[in-house]
Amino acid sequence: MPYFIASPCIDVMDKSCIEECPVDCIYEGNRKLYINPGECIDCGACEPVCPEGAIYVDWRAPAEAKDFVADNDRFFADPLPGRDGPLGSPGGSRLSGRIGTDTPLAATWQGADRQSLAAAGDE
Repeated sequence: MPYFIASPCIDVMDKSCIEECPVDCIYEGNRKLYINPGECIDCGACEPVCPEGAIYVDWRAPAEAKDFVADNDRFFADPLPGRDGPLGSPGGSRLSGRIGTDTPLAATWQGADRQSLAAAGDE
């Protein structure tokens, strides 16, 4: 899964990336957005339009964002709070609509400030 969304998206969710995504693979949780690794075509269109600098390709992600690589996958592979089973690949976020729940990491995130993570991504 090369592209994922990290903590700068939490409680912001600008959604410019959703508008730019040609395959509709970015889903809305309660506090942040998630890229479906089974639906993403790795085009990278989402990364430059994110005003928060929250989208990374996994091999270029700063150390502070690494926990969100696996967490992004968990959003689709694990049963989420309030859901009976995993979301999987529903065929696009427009079909599923807002999911309205998050992974435990995003739901309880109190982490690093946005400026330090964005600065680390510019290195």
